[in-house]
Amino acid sequence: MKLNLQLFGRAYEVRKASIQKNGAVKAKLYSNYAKEIFLAAKKGGAEIDSNVNLKRLVDKAKKEQVPSDIIKRAIDKAKGGSNEDYEVVTYEGFGPLSSTLIIRTLTDNVNRTVGMVRAAFNKVHKSLGVSNSVSYNYDYLAIISVKGKSEDEILDALLAGGIEPVDLEVEDDEVIISVNPSDHNKVKDVLEAMDPNIVYELDEEGMYAKDKVVLEGEDLETFKKLLGMLEEIDDVTDVYHNVIL
Repeated sequence: MKLNLQLFGRAYEVRKASIQKNGAVKAKLYSNYAKEIFLAAKKGGAEIDSNVNLKRLVDKAKKEQVPSDIIKRAIDKAKGGSNEDYEVVTYEGFGPLSSTLIIRTLTDNVNRTVGMVRAAFNKVHKSLGVSNSVSYNYDYLAIISVKGKSEDEILDALLAGGIEPVDLEVEDDEVIISVNPSDHNKVKDVLEAMDPNIVYELDEEGMYAKDKVVLEGEDLETFKKLLGMLEEIDDVTDVYHNVIL
């Protein structure tokens, strides 16, 4: 059974992923942020004020209560010219029935990582796919939400700034903006020009399924088992999928 994503809202998708991540082992959460922050500082410079990607990661880490000393060590390691390096590698796979998954990893050993990801699929008799075998059914979006501003006020400001949002949703007094990731920082510039002290309720980039599916019984249990095994892999930072849980 397929359901349109808009019935549930992308904000729900982001929050659901955040809840799942917060429930993971703290050590893995801290380790992933340390690697992400190190990589962002190494590539874009270790000064937070001049590196927008680093600033976004640090803000997210603080929001998820990552200890400040872990953040500082990761930035200091990048400043020290460490030879350590990581690369983002994405895998696509098929679960039960019409369910699909996109697995984002951050790794210093691709062979190790793909072996662990493939093993998880093999244990439930499912398979990885080739590039774009799954991702064409997903949208890569930046999701930003704020409170205290009206939908019309934000839309007018975005259009005046030359930004065409993919979608604008309102939940209670919160406006959720979906945009092309290339416009992510531009949107924040516009919002911060409106209010320098603006607080972001959501500030994410990810892959969001165009259509959702419902699994039941054994198929649902198999999917949950696969998802759980993938989320336990240290190199896995995010798992996106099209299943309503």
